[in-house]
Formats: sequence, C-alpha cells, structure tokens
Amino acid sequence: MRKLTQFLDIKRWDPSHSSIWREIVSRFGQADYDDATKREEHIDTLKLEWDTQAYSRNRQAEYPDMGSQLNKIYDDGIDAWKTDMVDPIKAKYPKP
Repeated sequence: MRKLTQFLDIKRWDPSHSSIWREIVSRFGQADYDDATKREEHIDTLKLEWDTQAYSRNRQAEYPDMGSQLNKIYDDGIDAWKTDMVDPIKAKYPKP
C-alpha cells in the first residue's frame, strides 16, 4: 500500500477532493467508486489512514527547510542537528 502522503495532495481532509476519487479507483476500481455504499466505506478507510498520518504532516510543516538543516549539519554536525532540530519536533508530534 502506498503512503497516504503520496496520493492525497490536500492540506485538510475533504472527501469530495479528486485525490479521494483517484485513490479509490486505483485501489478498488471504478465500480466500487460508483457504488455509494462501497464508496462511503472506502472514504471512511481513507479518513482513518489520513488521521493516522497527522503526526507526519505536522512534523513536515514544522521542520526547517532543507537548506537550513544542511547548514546546521555543516556548522555544528549531525548530532547537534538531531538534538536541536529533529528531536524536539519528533517529541512534539510522536508517532501513534
């Protein structure tokens, strides 16, 4: 199964977004999307996956840009980068 971040190009949950249609059709087929009952079940599944990945989206939004991170590594080393930039964000948004 693909990671949620690879198929949903939405910032907040919207069950009518085209990404939802694309994912349901790619996983289960157009017939499942056309069947309202199955579509709702699949949307519920995708919503659960979306919610489970909230920590990842939150972390991604808080990490500094790649250039800043590379400068930190160059100036202070890997250990300082992990301690100063990575660990605080991981502690703030732990994996469930």
